[in-house]
Amino acid sequence: MRTAQEWLDAYGQSHQNPTNKTIHWICIPAIVMSIFGLLGAVPSPFESPWLHWGTLLAIGAVGYYALISIPLAIGMAAVSGVMLLLVQALAALPIPLWASSLGIFVVAWIFQFIGHKIEGQKPSFFEDLQFLMIGPMWLLAALYRRAGIGY
Repeated sequence: MRTAQEWLDAYGQSHQNPTNKTIHWICIPAIVMSIFGLLGAVPSPFESPWLHWGTLLAIGAVGYYALISIPLAIGMAAVSGVMLLLVQALAALPIPLWASSLGIFVVAWIFQFIGHKIEGQKPSFFEDLQFLMIGPMWLLAALYRRAGIGY
């Protein structure tokens, strides 16, 4: 398995353009939140509004990140918690959660592809689907570096 730095370096190769980077800073969190929202809108056997399929995906994702880097997994657990809070806020809106989440998902992906057109590089996940998981970690790792936190 690749190290965290190997994953981040490989992902970063197709994310050099400042405009594409800015788009990713906005759209990756939006996509993650929208996926949690879409899964949260699927009926589940759980009685708590906090425990739904999106929550289970978040837990599984943190487990994946823990295989790569414990410090990044801890950060991703916190980020996932914030995203799940945002899903609860979306659920309180007068529009159905699935509809708002789907709208965010589609718009964010459109902008992601625009960013890669500007970059002149295909999205990394065309090479390896695991890069879909690395994008959020890449953003968090950048914050860690700015804060002087090792990973």
